[in-house]
Amino acid sequence: MEASKVYYTTFRTEVGRSILDKLKKLVIEAGMDEMDFKNKFTAIKIHFGEPGNLAYLRPNYAKTVVDVIKKKGGKVFLTDCNTLYVGGRKHALEHLESAYTNGFNPFTVGCHLLIADGLKGTDEVLVPIDGDYVKEAKIGRALRDADVIISMNHFKGHESTGIGGALKNLGMGGGSRAGKMEMHNSGKPMANPDKCISCGACAKNCAHGGIVFVDKKATINHDNCVGCGRCIGVCPVDAIHTGWDEANDVLNKKIAEYSAGVLKDKEHFHISFIMDVSPNCDCHSENDMPIIPDIGIFASKDPVALDLCCAEMVMKQKANMDSILGDILKEQGLSGEGGVDYIQILHPTTNWRAQIEQGVKMGLGSDKYELIEVK
Repeated sequence: MEASKVYYTTFRTEVGRSILDKLKKLVIEAGMDEMDFKNKFTAIKIHFGEPGNLAYLRPNYAKTVVDVIKKKGGKVFLTDCNTLYVGGRKHALEHLESAYTNGFNPFTVGCHLLIADGLKGTDEVLVPIDGDYVKEAKIGRALRDADVIISMNHFKGHESTGIGGALKNLGMGGGSRAGKMEMHNSGKPMANPDKCISCGACAKNCAHGGIVFVDKKATINHDNCVGCGRCIGVCPVDAIHTGWDEANDVLNKKIAEYSAGVLKDKEHFHISFIMDVSPNCDCHSENDMPIIPDIGIFASKDPVALDLCCAEMVMKQKANMDSILGDILKEQGLSGEGGVDYIQILHPTTNWRAQIEQGVKMGLGSDKYELIEVK
């Protein structure tokens, strides 16, 4: 397989030249300027930041990319799908409020914000992909309606997948609430009778007779349930939830398959920032101390090669020995000078390479890359 090109620039700047200037040069040299944006709806898939977490990408970076696309005639918008868990982004109103709180709005980024899977996370498109685990990916409608997909990713650790990069942002981030349930859960949703208020919203929205009321409390009849997850989206008190029981290897593979669902038949481009590399997902309402120093910004038309490159760049760095990674390295008698798999050490029950391998298998990109510096 031919090596893909991954471009990068460091965070070093000089008087009169900002990191935003370097970002613009990076994406242009990496091939964004060659893409056809004229009158095309262009979705920038980004994480707007969970309230309390400060490791999300600043809106300034998004605006730089937005401006490049608008100059080429693109109809650009920033987007993300609602979360499966209870937090600050579980429905579109809370999601947009969180985005505004974190500085993302049409005035700061130069374009509109859309929540891709709608008000309650149920506005989805079924995309046939014929993966090993997923046959029809449930993708947020605005992402599938877009003509071009750009991913902007904060590269970091993740407690379930090992890494969070382009594939995680696209796959898990692009799935509707039902899609997220399919990735996280090997079975079907469950109901918590202690939370149920007997409103009947779940039953009204179930097309398969999967909701049964026992003593006025909802339960799930798994013989009838097809796992669509619409009951999760419509429950006003989060009494219905997923089992969160999928094995981490399978979760990583499903994420790659869902990424294929997002990108299917689309022109796409990917940008990853290796900065504030927190040990866990940005979906946490906090972010711990970075595990390594900031490295730079990376860009490629290949999301698989980009994720692999970013992971290997992280492993080459000196560890921040005051971080949680440093604590673990000290316990294991390791120096933290680089050259070891920090990701596996930090999250030993994960296998981040499964995501890369499945991405290659799904035809999303290559596990070989050429690294090119943009100065």
